[in-house]
Amino acid sequence: MADLEKYITDVAKYDDTVNEKLVEVLYGSLAGVLAQQDAANVSCSDEDELATVKRNFIEAKLGITDEEKAEEALKAVCEMMKGDNTKNRLTFYYLLTQELRCIGKMTGE
Repeated sequence: MADLEKYITDVAKYDDTVNEKLVEVLYGSLAGVLAQQDAANVSCSDEDELATVKRNFIEAKLGITDEEKAEEALKAVCEMMKGDNTKNRLTFYYLLTQELRCIGKMTGE
């Protein structure tokens, strides 16, 4: 599980108490995407990509349909990760899940 450790280390840059179960769940659902170099990162400057993240993750996976809440979470995570030129998709989704307080929804906790 060397790959998983890589993602835990990346998440730890933003969260001192990494929820490893959440990382595992996200890794399981994103493994195919993470394997594709062009899809492994999120670009906060690409409005189309952020709309896709909102539709496919925030709405479809987290069940958040409040447009304003979703936009605020996206902005907050982009701000948190602004110093990182390669915003890892798993880390980005982890932080969105935290920001939207949906960890239990993803982990079953």
